[in-house]
Amino acid sequence: MNLSYRSPRLWLALATGSAFLAMLPARAVAQDASAGAAAPAAAASPAKSIGMFAYPKNKQTPDEQSKDENECYASAKQNSGVDPQAAAPAAPSADQQQAAQKDAAQQAGKDVPKGGTVKGSAKGAAGGAAIGAIAGDAGTGAAIGATAGAMAGRRQQKKAQKAAQQQAAQQTAQAQQQAQGQATVQHQAQLDSFKRAFSACMDARGYSVQ
Repeated sequence: MNLSYRSPRLWLALATGSAFLAMLPARAVAQDASAGAAAPAAAASPAKSIGMFAYPKNKQTPDEQSKDENECYASAKQNSGVDPQAAAPAAPSADQQQAAQKDAAQQAGKDVPKGGTVKGSAKGAAGGAAIGAIAGDAGTGAAIGATAGAMAGRRQQKKAQKAAQQQAAQQTAQAQQQAQGQATVQHQAQLDSFKRAFSACMDARGYSVQ
């Protein structure tokens, strides 16, 4: 079909219709974006942020409840002196705990009395002299006894140092666990104090808080 002889009005109608169809997808996208921008973001609930739920007993509106929750949250924070959003105390890392235990063990080893060798030498010399006197040579017996006694004294001292180091390391580990446990208990007690203050405020305004 040859359209070259058609009326100019027909060409105008065809051009207008094509332009309108081309604009439809763009208008749809613009409407969707406008609807998304107009949707209000849900307000955060202070009660839910601390793991609690507030139920209105006097048919309060959502806006009234949001206002009451925010005001009671601020009041509880001021009266209890607790910030419920503050992070719980972090436990020392494994490397830090091991370093503390190692330092305690080294210090305990240094604190062990150094007289073990001397005492062992004196005791061994006395025994050796007694044996040497029976054999007819008290001096030689005393020297031999002193050497043996010194060796025994050093072994006892090393044994004592090792035992002291192990005990110090164990005590340090126990102290670390107790300190972390106490910090956790204290943090939870602070949160409980804040929740009691928040609940009392909300209850006074006609809400059931769980």
